[in-house]
Amino acid sequence: MDKILEKNGVNFDLSADQRALQDTAKRFAENELGPLAKELEESGEPVPHAWLKKYAENGFLGCNLPLADGGLGISNLDAMIVLEEFAKISVAVAFPVFESVAGPIHVISRFAKPYIAKPLVQAVCRGEKVVAVSMSEPDAGTALTDLTTRGRVEGDQIVLNGQKRWCSGAGHADAYLVYCRMSDDPGAKGIGAVLVDKETPGLTFGPPEKLMGFRGVPSADIFLDDVRLPLDNIVVPAGGFRLLMEAFDLERCGNATMSLGLAAAALGQSLSYVETRKQFGKPIADFQAVQIRIAGMAMKVEAARLLVWRALARNPDLPSLADTSIAKCFANEIVREVCGDAVQLMGGYGYHKEFGAEQRFRDAWGWGIAGGTIDIQKINIAGSLLQRRFNQRT
Repeated sequence: MDKILEKNGVNFDLSADQRALQDTAKRFAENELGPLAKELEESGEPVPHAWLKKYAENGFLGCNLPLADGGLGISNLDAMIVLEEFAKISVAVAFPVFESVAGPIHVISRFAKPYIAKPLVQAVCRGEKVVAVSMSEPDAGTALTDLTTRGRVEGDQIVLNGQKRWCSGAGHADAYLVYCRMSDDPGAKGIGAVLVDKETPGLTFGPPEKLMGFRGVPSADIFLDDVRLPLDNIVVPAGGFRLLMEAFDLERCGNATMSLGLAAAALGQSLSYVETRKQFGKPIADFQAVQIRIAGMAMKVEAARLLVWRALARNPDLPSLADTSIAKCFANEIVREVCGDAVQLMGGYGYHKEFGAEQRFRDAWGWGIAGGTIDIQKINIAGSLLQRRFNQRT
């Protein structure tokens, strides 16, 4: 279906099917989700399960998962086209789509035991289950290979002990893909991932975090105290860190697309505002300074979109580290700039909570922290260009 990169050249047009998919997502998001987005921003609560069912009925959840697993079987690029339309409304309403098209359910679908993966993947696609990933710890964020949460095999069980941090969905999700140290091998060699059901004894959650943005996306610490699980719940064993990171490249594209959606919405609102807002007897769009600012915003949005699409079109299965790092880094940087420009263009209205621009500005900053910081993406990019792996410890 993808027409973005063709065998004998480059075509930047979406196919007819992709345009129809985009229009369907756009109509649903614009017609249905505005009041919900406002409600979630005020309450801080996640998308209710009743709404997840509506998402599922329209085919938006896990749409890039196989048909046999409840998805639509469309490409990763197609899924990001859908996600952008949801992200234009708000981070909170888009987050379930983000998690289902770019999050841990794809690791589970690829690597978990089929009898465990299939019913869970299908439940996510039906809007019945939410799955979150738990990677970071109090002393292991960017340095992810410093994880200390342990998974110890005892007979036919694996026993987890440790503390996780910055888990988006903690306390709300039905299951968690927990990254942990599963052997005494140093660094990445000892790390794997285990699937943990929310109701498992020994699994508890800290109080909800109070963040600058991302309201409606609950975040909290996770505590694992002698959490006992069958060995089959090991999704990726020790030594599989590379597989986890390769699958994570798709998440980077999802992160970049969330940034893109925010920036595109900020640009769209700014264009409407400058055409209708009058000062000195004429629309402020007539002023050259405004024209220059909105032109810069448009350039950044278009470039971010093309970088995301390129990453996905070049490698339709799983995009590369280099392409996804470039796309994520650029989108994370420009979303802050574009959303800041929107606040400035709208003046007092941009600074007012009622009109949405200040919310986008707050949410924009989170994506350059989540899923690997902007600076780490630049290190990834430099490593790919120089064909070197940089050791941050020496």
